Amino acid sequence: MLWPALRALSHGELTPDQLRRLLGTLRLEEAPRTEGPGAARSIAHRSFTDDTGTRLVLDLTRTGESDWVLTLFFDGEPPSTDTVEGHRVLLRDAVERLGLTLIEITPAATADEVHVVPPPPPGTPESGIGVSWDLPYAELDQLWPHVGLRRDAPREVKEVKLREVMRTPVCCDAPAPLRRQAEAFLRGV
Repeated sequence: MLWPALRALSHGELTPDQLRRLLGTLRLEEAPRTEGPGAARSIAHRSFTDDTGTRLVLDLTRTGESDWVLTLFFDGEPPSTDTVEGHRVLLRDAVERLGLTLIEITPAATADEVHVVPPPPPGTPESGIGVSWDLPYAELDQLWPHVGLRRDAPREVKEVKLREVMRTPVCCDAPAPLRRQAEAFLRGV
């Protein structure tokens, strides 16, 4: 079974020549991946093994007219941190060289890899959906997995995600100890 180790979501138009360059740069076969999550939208992939013998698959998926997902999958044991970080550099470089807009990288290593939903324009009425805190969390450490982060995620990544949570109406209903911990975390205490 394939599991994602690293996923880069980007947006932008690619000409057929740019797409060929991307496939060549990443040495992807112009054949869809046939296994793992999201295989139905795959357009190109490459299977290989890392220096520990872990089977890896680098995949390109198109999710809309101009949305692209580059994913490093693994089968069995997760790849080493060095392998993941090496691919992070490779994928970020490819996105930048093609003039695509980086939306997010999961797991994020820096603040610019975190997708933040822009706040609604001033005067937009708030939705009544989901405005009560029904999560069992009373401690900040319990919140990280709920917002898609590991407990050991970089501090700057946690700050971005936590600021996003804190600006939602539901945060007002969060337990007081959790709100105090979040505010202290954001102040750097």
